[in-house]
Amino acid sequence: MSYTFSFEKLNVWIDSKEFVKEIYLITQKFPSEEKFGLTNQLRRASISVASNLAEGTSRNTNKDKVHFSTMAFSSLKEVLNQIIIAKELHFVNDNEYLNLRTEIEKISNKLNALRKSQLNK
Repeated sequence: MSYTFSFEKLNVWIDSKEFVKEIYLITQKFPSEEKFGLTNQLRRASISVASNLAEGTSRNTNKDKVHFSTMAFSSLKEVLNQIIIAKELHFVNDNEYLNLRTEIEKISNKLNALRKSQLNK
């Protein structure tokens, strides 16, 4: 087996990566005219969560690590905003919406815990 990088061991990164796949599956059903609109925005923002976590682990100072955890948290809130809009436009149903919100809450809590541990080092 190949080397496992530190970000790959983070539960919050694993959850974020799985969340990206959920976003991709859900946005496949969005109207085709949203391909360069909400679909693209949701996909990019969800990828940004996992990517910022990965990038943050490569930083040397805790200040830098906290910065990237904060960026991941901000991207997650961007996703939440876009999910709310998608629900109001009837692109996602009630069940999908509630499931996504539950995942966002779970990831948010883990991101907050990660940031706190980084700040306390």
